[in-house]
Amino acid sequence: MTLQPELEQHKKSWRQVFVALFSGRMLVSFVMGFAGGLPLLLTGSLLQAWMVDGGIDLGTIGLFALVGLPYTLKFLWAPLMDRYVPSILGRRRGWLLIWQIALVSAIALLAFSDPAELLVVTALAALLLSFFSASQDIVIDAYRRESLSDDEQGMGASLYVSGYRMGMLLASGGGLIMADYMPYQYVFFIMAFAMACCLFATLYAPEPEMQQGHPCTLSEAVFEPFLEYFNRDYAIAILAFILLYKIGDIMATQMTTPLYLSLGFSTKEIGVIVKLFGFWAVIGGTLLGGLLIMRIGIYASLLWFGILQGLSTAGFALLAMVGHSTAWLAAVVAFENISGGLGTAAYVGFMASLTNKKFTATQYALLTSFMGIPRVFAAAPTGYLAESFGWPAFFISCSLIAIPGLLLLLWLHRRLHIQH
Repeated sequence: MTLQPELEQHKKSWRQVFVALFSGRMLVSFVMGFAGGLPLLLTGSLLQAWMVDGGIDLGTIGLFALVGLPYTLKFLWAPLMDRYVPSILGRRRGWLLIWQIALVSAIALLAFSDPAELLVVTALAALLLSFFSASQDIVIDAYRRESLSDDEQGMGASLYVSGYRMGMLLASGGGLIMADYMPYQYVFFIMAFAMACCLFATLYAPEPEMQQGHPCTLSEAVFEPFLEYFNRDYAIAILAFILLYKIGDIMATQMTTPLYLSLGFSTKEIGVIVKLFGFWAVIGGTLLGGLLIMRIGIYASLLWFGILQGLSTAGFALLAMVGHSTAWLAAVVAFENISGGLGTAAYVGFMASLTNKKFTATQYALLTSFMGIPRVFAAAPTGYLAESFGWPAFFISCSLIAIPGLLLLLWLHRRLHIQH
C-alpha cells in the first residue's frame, strides 16, 4: 500500500473551519512560522546594512550571500532528525529546542562581532546562524505535518506562512528602523531575545505521536524516504506538478521591480505600495486561503487559486500598457499578492500531505528543495525574455505558463480520485 496525496478531502462546515482556526494547534503553527522567518533576513538585509555602515566593500558583501547555502542543502542532514530522538521533549520538540537554543547563541555571537573589526567572526556567526535556521525549518515543517490532520494542512500552512512573514518583517524592516536609534549590536541582542521567546511555544506545544514509528538505522533514514516516495503511483507526475504550479508566478515576480522603475515609479512609491501595502495583502490572502482550503478542499483550492495566480500575472501586462498610475499599481499589487498568498497556502499544504509521517523531515526537505528549482533556473533568463518580448508580451507569457501545471492537476485528480 502506498501513500497518496488527498486531492479529494472531506469539506468542512464554516463552524468546523473557525473552530480549527482558533485552536491551540494553529497558534503553534503561527508562532513556529515566526521563529522560522525571524533568522532568515538577519544574515540578509540587516547584516548587509551593518556591513555597509562599517565600510565593507560591495564585493565582500556580495560573497556573504554564500552563507545562505544551508537553506538549499538542508535535505543532506534532514535524515538525522528522522532517525535520532533527543532524550528530552521527544523527536520533534527535542530537536526544536536544540536548534532554537543554538539560534539564540548564534544571533548573540553575531551581536558580539563587528564586521569592520572582526569580519571573520561575523562570517562564522552568519554561517552558523544560517545552518541552525535551516535545521530549525526542517523540524518545524515536520512538526506541522505530524501534529495536524491532512485536512488541516492548508490552514496550518497559511498561519505558518503568515508568522514567517511577520518574523521576516521584524528582522528586516523592524531591524533597520531600530538601527537608526541604537547600535547594530543592540539590534541583534533584541532579535536574540525575540528568538528566545519562541522557546515557550516549543516547551508547551504537544509532541506529535509517532504512529508509524521512526527509522531504526541511519541507512533506513537516508534511503527509505526515496524508495517509499518513488514506489507510489504517479510519483514523477506529482513532482512535475510541484515544479510547474508556481513557475509563471516566480518568473513574473523576478521582473516586477524593473517593470515599476521602467514605468517611472519612484522608489518611495514602490516601497509604500509594493512592499508595505503588498505585505498585508499577502498576509490576508494567505489567511483567507487557509480558511477556504478547509471549506472547499485541497483540489478545488489548488485549481481555483492557480487560475487566480495566472490572471493576476496578466495584470502586470495591463499595468505595462496603462503606464504610471498609482491606482493601477495598487490594484495589480493587491490582486497579485492576495492570489499569491492563496496559492502558497494550498501549495504548501498539499506538499505537507505528500509526506510519510515516518520520514517527514527528510521527504519535506526534499520536496521544498525541489520546489525551489524554478527560483534559480526559471527566473534566470527572465531579463532576456523581457527584453526580447517587451513587458506586456512577457507577462502574458508568464500567465500562460501556468496552464501546464493546471492541466497536470486535472489529470492527477482524475487518476488519484479513482484510486480513492
